[in-house]
Amino acid sequence: MPGCDPGRAIRLEGRLRRTATAPGWNMPEHRVHPSKALLESTERFHAASSEFATHGVEFDGLRVNLARLLAHKDDVVAGLGTGIDFLFKKHGVTRLQGNGQIVASGQVEVTDDAGHAQTISGRSVIIATGSDSSPLRGVEIDEDRVVSSTGALSFPEVPKHLVVIGAGYVGLELGSVWRRLGAKVTVVEYLDRITPGMDAEAATVLHKALKSQGFEFRLSQKVVAATLSGDDVELAIEPASGGAKELLRADRVLVSIGRRPFIKSLNLEQLGVEQDAKGFIKVDDHWRTNVEGIYAIGDVIGGAMLAHKASEEGVALIEQLAGLPGHVNYGTIPAVIYTAPEVGSVGQTEEQLKAAGIPYKVGRFPFSASARARAKAQTDGLAKVLAHAETDRILGVHIVGPEAGSLIHEAVVAMEFNGSADDVARSCHAHPTLPEALKEAAMAVNGWALHI
Repeated sequence: MPGCDPGRAIRLEGRLRRTATAPGWNMPEHRVHPSKALLESTERFHAASSEFATHGVEFDGLRVNLARLLAHKDDVVAGLGTGIDFLFKKHGVTRLQGNGQIVASGQVEVTDDAGHAQTISGRSVIIATGSDSSPLRGVEIDEDRVVSSTGALSFPEVPKHLVVIGAGYVGLELGSVWRRLGAKVTVVEYLDRITPGMDAEAATVLHKALKSQGFEFRLSQKVVAATLSGDDVELAIEPASGGAKELLRADRVLVSIGRRPFIKSLNLEQLGVEQDAKGFIKVDDHWRTNVEGIYAIGDVIGGAMLAHKASEEGVALIEQLAGLPGHVNYGTIPAVIYTAPEVGSVGQTEEQLKAAGIPYKVGRFPFSASARARAKAQTDGLAKVLAHAETDRILGVHIVGPEAGSLIHEAVVAMEFNGSADDVARSCHAHPTLPEALKEAAMAVNGWALHI
């Protein structure tokens, strides 16, 4: 916080390393957005190649300059990095590049690339080192033919056939990038549905939309082995419940089965910092570990592994260290999948409400009935509002459709103020706009939607 002195907090943030995507850039990966730059660029190409004709815009000779597309992604990353460097200087933040290790409460040793070490001291140490891709037994990542999400950002050519192992947010986003550029994309998922944890109805809508774009899904399947064969990879897959194996051949494979806390070499065991069975650091409601003066936020403590969740925790913790009442409302942290259509979600899913025995009402409004969506020729999806059956308080909102990642924030604000479905329903929305879909879904909760 500018103007506050929390007694010099030392923040260990991310893996300080050079990456192929942005030479010389060493900030943690979750603070930059290379995948979002690729998604934006490829969505424009897809629109030009398959949607512009609907609007009467026709042209010949459309092609992709992959080198320029990837260069734009790198420019975005580098620009954001320069901006953060500026903010550090503006607010008097000292940045040390190297490998950090907590040697004692309030003491961090930083070793640079040349092997020179220095120890810095402060009243508080905040661990914010993020997460790393989870490995898959039997599948070795070489960041060439078999890649993590990092390698999938910079393929030197569009894959002929990309197999994505895991149907979560990251896998579907990166699969979308290369599908739009012409790759055949097959998604292999252990469960019987995509996007585990997301509202099932919304997931079904997204699944249908992605299939219409050419995605192939192999659900209830597991990958048990990967073998390099020339320029290709042979994957052995079998039913999740067991059964006969079959081979799936691809020239690129993306392993995206989740993430794990990145805590290597921090010296946590020697310090006695408690972790759970999955390696996440245990903290209390104020992000304190069991060791005095050591705190942790973000992916390393689990929960929603989202950059904005980590940022909220960081701000709230620094406020607390400065004597202010920092707080994070975990019930109103939005999640976005940047596919097309986008998905925006906040609050509880219908399945969670059923499991908890909470009485609820549902309101839905399809984008096919939205005047603005029809004008944009982007009518896939729906807005869905879940409200308490007795109080009408909004418990969850799930939007699949154009610009859902922006639309969801009206629901976030409403929920922050314990708003009801009727509050949103009776708030005037400009016509024709996409947010009208949320208004109509809120109206539908109590049975008085006007345009369905």
